[in-house]
Amino acid sequence: MGFLDSILGRSKRVEPNLDALFALPTAALTLEASAQMHPTGVGAVCFRQAEGGPFARLKQEITQLLGGSEPEEFQDDYGYTWLIVRRAPDDMTSLCTDLHSVNSSLEAAGFGPSLLCTTIGLRSDDGRGLALVYLYKRGTFYPFAPADSKAQRRDNALELQVRALVSGDLAIEEDVSRWFPVWGAPGV
Repeated sequence: MGFLDSILGRSKRVEPNLDALFALPTAALTLEASAQMHPTGVGAVCFRQAEGGPFARLKQEITQLLGGSEPEEFQDDYGYTWLIVRRAPDDMTSLCTDLHSVNSSLEAAGFGPSLLCTTIGLRSDDGRGLALVYLYKRGTFYPFAPADSKAQRRDNALELQVRALVSGDLAIEEDVSRWFPVWGAPGV
């Protein structure tokens, strides 16, 4: 970033670091031990899908990368596509590897600018849901805890508690205004 950029208020774009996804198993262990939040075994990649044949071919490639298990495809109310990957809840390492593969494949195929986020679901012993959300364009994580999806209320206290617990494991998004809700995210 140059002198003129700093005067004009321009900031250097943060590059995504997909390898940060490999820190999620450690964060999940921290949450299991400290907050009784357990992985659901469900993760998803959210992006704005382009129409046509290139995505169909890419989905076949992703299925091959995932050892033949085709990711579920879900279109949300906002026009985003979610590719959902499922693994055993106690196999976070495989889930993170699969999510990394999906993100890398989409990025290599030119979908990088369309990638929004990656989520992994957790659930507490008392049934509260939580997603650890990776913001692709920021290279950071934040917790999302829906309290009531129908009324679109969040459990802010749980989100702040989780931020404090996993801040040593994950690069947490400092700007809480960027902690956008992901209502209906798979696995939450």
